[in-house]
Amino acid sequence: MKKSKQTNLTTLKKESMSSRKLNYLFSIIVLFAVLPKTSKAQFDSLNVIKTQDATAVISDKPVNEKLVYTDKTNETTSQIQLLNFNGSKEKNNQDKKKLTVLKRADKITGLTDTVTTPPYTEPFAFGDFSWLMGANRQKNPPPFGNSVFTPDITIDVNYTHSFNNPIDNTVVGSTALARNNEVQLSYLGIGGDFHWQNVRGRFMSQWGTRSTVVPRNDISSYKGQYDLQTIYRYISEAYAGYHWDKWHGINLDFGIFMSYIGLFSYNNFENWSYQPSYTSDNTPWFFNGMRLQTFPTDKLKLEFWLINGWQTYGKFNKMPGFGFSVYYRPKEYVDWVTNNYFGKDDQDAPGRIRVHTDNSFLLRYYNQPKKKQGITRAAFSSTLDFGFEDGEGVSGFKGTAAKPLQQFFSGMVYNRLWFGEKWAWTLGGGFMKNPGQYLILAPTGYADTLFQNQTGPGSNFNAWDASTTLDYMPNEYITWRLEYVHRYAKATAAPGTTPLNGYFAGPGGVTSPDGYTTGNGLPFTYTSSGASVAPPLSALGGWMPDLRNNENRIVLAVLVRF
Repeated sequence: MKKSKQTNLTTLKKESMSSRKLNYLFSIIVLFAVLPKTSKAQFDSLNVIKTQDATAVISDKPVNEKLVYTDKTNETTSQIQLLNFNGSKEKNNQDKKKLTVLKRADKITGLTDTVTTPPYTEPFAFGDFSWLMGANRQKNPPPFGNSVFTPDITIDVNYTHSFNNPIDNTVVGSTALARNNEVQLSYLGIGGDFHWQNVRGRFMSQWGTRSTVVPRNDISSYKGQYDLQTIYRYISEAYAGYHWDKWHGINLDFGIFMSYIGLFSYNNFENWSYQPSYTSDNTPWFFNGMRLQTFPTDKLKLEFWLINGWQTYGKFNKMPGFGFSVYYRPKEYVDWVTNNYFGKDDQDAPGRIRVHTDNSFLLRYYNQPKKKQGITRAAFSSTLDFGFEDGEGVSGFKGTAAKPLQQFFSGMVYNRLWFGEKWAWTLGGGFMKNPGQYLILAPTGYADTLFQNQTGPGSNFNAWDASTTLDYMPNEYITWRLEYVHRYAKATAAPGTTPLNGYFAGPGGVTSPDGYTTGNGLPFTYTSSGASVAPPLSALGGWMPDLRNNENRIVLAVLVRF
């Protein structure tokens, strides 16, 4: 679900025209402005001709749209009607008369070789989709950049308070939040998109608490050597690829790229709420591998994946993961999304398959942007996920004592109301059922030890959440967010194991009796990087992590994006 998408410019060829009247070189004068915040894309069958007087464009198809261009000399914006020279002789003569007038613009200087794309040529550019959950609400490109590089910078800072008041300030079960009662940098992303001719690439750094809370959930990195979590933790996206000017664009990319299974965007600036529902927080944020994006029409995207696995830096087994997604937006006010995955993602179970389908429907059911008071826009999103694992001692549909059920079923619904362009209110929530617990975010601290001891075939996890969010957006570059969240979760242990007495951190926390990883004579050791290595739980004199089934919290956040 968002990012800044770029398409490459069709290679424009210089052509010359010979005729008896060589001095009557006719075409449309297109002044190639630096609309520096505009994406590049193709004109179908378009030729550029440079003359001594002006730069002109000829189209071999009827064109009735207008191009906006900027005169760099006096910084004015004008429009020129594109003309077609494949009509009748009479029609061509009429167009030539129009060009006689247009050629008076040849005094303008500072022309470049970049053709500004009419919006209708880009995928999904026929309408305003800034209302979508998981999409960038910004309607203007970054305030800086050039034809080779489009920057993307996000700063996400939060403060959250849990009414459980854990002594160690630790948040359990979230990839958006990490620490209670502290101002924390959640995500600092610096990077952007590179585009030169048909070569493309994107890089986004990742600093802040997310560089820990997201990589820790990838168990594949413990296979073999070279510490993949450390290698990749400060990168959220990094891929290189190529673009073909076919249909409305075809892209082939290799590297780390975002996953939109679960609808929410990894970048919270693009979401309607801050703490994702279980459906999103327990499904992949990223993939590592190859993707093929195709845009047969400006309303449809078909995307295919060949990846290492389900949010993994490495591979669990010999077979890679496969998947595809479909985005269909027939109108400006509706969006259909389906993401589907197949792979083998379990340690020491190479014969166990994983299947998952994620499906969303988004509708903007009210839109009155010119209203001066009250509700100006309203939309909702609904998501339903189903998945299972099968083989190697588990069943995807009919669980038995010998082959317990291993399944995932979840959903979430959000409704958002806009009051002008500066205020918005979101109400929503969801549920999740995960027999086998194979997609659950493991708690941290000593709670992780208890969780790992009780999970596996025959275990279960049932949860639900609800939240309400108020956004203040004084401009398109900043969002101030206030959110209240309630979450419930109950884990059922696998047969023969010790059950958890909760999931979220309670007042006693999940770290130690006083909440610290050092002091009080605890036998902690430290790695060469300074990270603490906890002693066995038995060394803490009978102390146990304090876990609860419920959590209520307030989130304050400021999100800035350029």
